[in-house]
Amino acid sequence: MTDLVAVWEVALSDGVHKIEFEHGTTSGKRVVYVDGKEEIRKEWMFKLVGKETFTVGVAKTKATINIDAVSGFAYEYTLEINGKSLKKYMENRSKTTNTWVLSLGGTDYRIVLEKDTMDVWCNGKKMETVGEFVEDGTETHFTVGDHSCYIKAVSSGKRKEGIIHTLIVDDREIPEALE
Repeated sequence: MTDLVAVWEVALSDGVHKIEFEHGTTSGKRVVYVDGKEEIRKEWMFKLVGKETFTVGVAKTKATINIDAVSGFAYEYTLEINGKSLKKYMENRSKTTNTWVLSLGGTDYRIVLEKDTMDVWCNGKKMETVGEFVEDGTETHFTVGDHSCYIKAVSSGKRKEGIIHTLIVDDREIPEALE
């Protein structure tokens, strides 16, 4: 990977994905790797600017690398996820998901709640869940290994804040991770 020009980390519900891009400005070569696996390879491209589109993760999220000439032989590489800049996508994602990172019995887990669908993901797999109405909100129950878990959803009482989601594992609250 001598022509490696850009590396991005993208946090999706099924995990954090590493995207690497090789751009040979003399050969016109373009290679895209997702999590170390080659997704696109083009040799001898005469047009050195343009875009490469591919998918990332279990949900086949659309990603595009834009290649733009800055000056002379300098190039700028930007990554878009679902048509938004990576920064905009991650800002929007923090509004639509909650993420918790925890260790249980020596194993690390990354649990993601998709607020729009109430889908729960654990280490890249969509979990079987059971929803239940409780006095002050709802609980979404699932198990991780032999640990009972649930995500409690309660109203904040404030319109701007909306619903507060809390992960409870074996009767203890897990703090939310900032990605």
